[in-house]
Amino acid sequence: MSRAAPTLMRRIQGMMFKLPLMITCEEFEAFILSYLEGELSGREKFVFELHMLLCRECREYLAAYRASLELAKESGKSTDEPLPPVPDDLVEAVLAARKR
Repeated sequence: MSRAAPTLMRRIQGMMFKLPLMITCEEFEAFILSYLEGELSGREKFVFELHMLLCRECREYLAAYRASLELAKESGKSTDEPLPPVPDDLVEAVLAARKR
C-alpha cells in the first residue's frame, strides 16, 4: 500500500460526514437498538444503512452488537438440566471476601 492510500482514505472518510443525510459513528451507535427492533422510520433506516454501507467500523460494531444480543438471549433460556454443585472451598472464599 502506498503512502498516499491512507491519506486518501482519511480524506474520503472526512468527506463522508459532510454528505447530506450522513450521520456520525456516535449517532449510528445511538440508533442501533431502534434499528434492530424495526423502530426507525423509512428515512432514518435509509440514513442508518447508508452510514453502515460506507463505514466498515460500524458494520463490525453492529455485527458484534448482534452477537452480544444473541448470547444474552441464549444465556437467559432456562434448561431442565440442574446446575453443577458449587465447591465448598469456593463458597468459603466468597464468604471470607465479603467479610473483609
